Amino acid sequence: MTEIVAVDIGGTHTRFAIATIEGGQILSLSPEVTLKTAGHASFQLAWEHFGEEAGRPLPRAAAICVACPISGDVLKLTNNPWVIHPARLPEQLGVDRLSLVNDFAAVAHAVAQVEEGHLHHICGPDVPLPDKGVIGIVGPGTGLGVGGLLRTGAGAGGADYHVLPSEGGHIEFAPLDSIEDAIARRLRPRFRRVSVERILSGPGLVNIYETLAAIEGRAITLPDDKALWAAALDGSDALAVAALDRFCLSLGSVAGDVALVQGASAMVIAGGLGYRLANHLPHSGFQERFTAKGRFEAMMNRLPVRLITHPQPGLLGAAAAFAQEHLHEH
Repeated sequence: MTEIVAVDIGGTHTRFAIATIEGGQILSLSPEVTLKTAGHASFQLAWEHFGEEAGRPLPRAAAICVACPISGDVLKLTNNPWVIHPARLPEQLGVDRLSLVNDFAAVAHAVAQVEEGHLHHICGPDVPLPDKGVIGIVGPGTGLGVGGLLRTGAGAGGADYHVLPSEGGHIEFAPLDSIEDAIARRLRPRFRRVSVERILSGPGLVNIYETLAAIEGRAITLPDDKALWAAALDGSDALAVAALDRFCLSLGSVAGDVALVQGASAMVIAGGLGYRLANHLPHSGFQERFTAKGRFEAMMNRLPVRLITHPQPGLLGAAAAFAQEHLHEH
């Protein structure tokens, strides 16, 4: 049994917890401590603050997920002033073993390890995720994360899955009706190439909303994406609700396309916005678009679609990545 510090470094907040792992599995995850990144001049100082709050010596092992690509000698995060040098982290943090993963790779690891109770049924057969094969993962948030899990069925004593990273959030947006044609026409001069992330993300809802306002000849009354999402989810603005309905349609289309590309036998919706849509997606047009794949419609109807509702998938996934990476160490 091994204790590690799990860390989820985001743009606004950094979350810490202590995880206990054994045999590639997460045995426990302590309640998280959330710190505002703006309140600390560096990650090392935030780590030291967590150590003080913990009131005990920290484990000499760490699992860190970061909201940026894990490559190069320097990691620079969006909306976060910290600069992280991976090679210096063991000395700065006082750890002997370290795993560093991208935030969406951590989500994929979390999907592999999360309990059934944290997988909310969206559509398709209400059955557990399969033990073998590919499970597709699509996660709208600040951007659009796309990845997958390959489950091998190896079982206890061996790593029974592999994370399949991708940049699938940047595939082309494929309009399927006149309204989506209008969205693409409106965005093309601004971005030249319209990727699905321009629609299926926090700011993407604004792009949909502005197009619908132009079609309806209505003034734009919601000032930013935060206000827009709030109005869409609480139903207080009809145009915002229409934009959210369109968001769910497009999410269904893209999730279905990802499943086809990956040869997936199940699909999981993740991401901060996915979490907020847990009660909305099952009653939206998501399923209709997910399965509307022509000659493959019957096959798509056989795929279970779940939504991960674990409150801290980043922390759980970072710990799971460490557990898998260091599985055979003694």
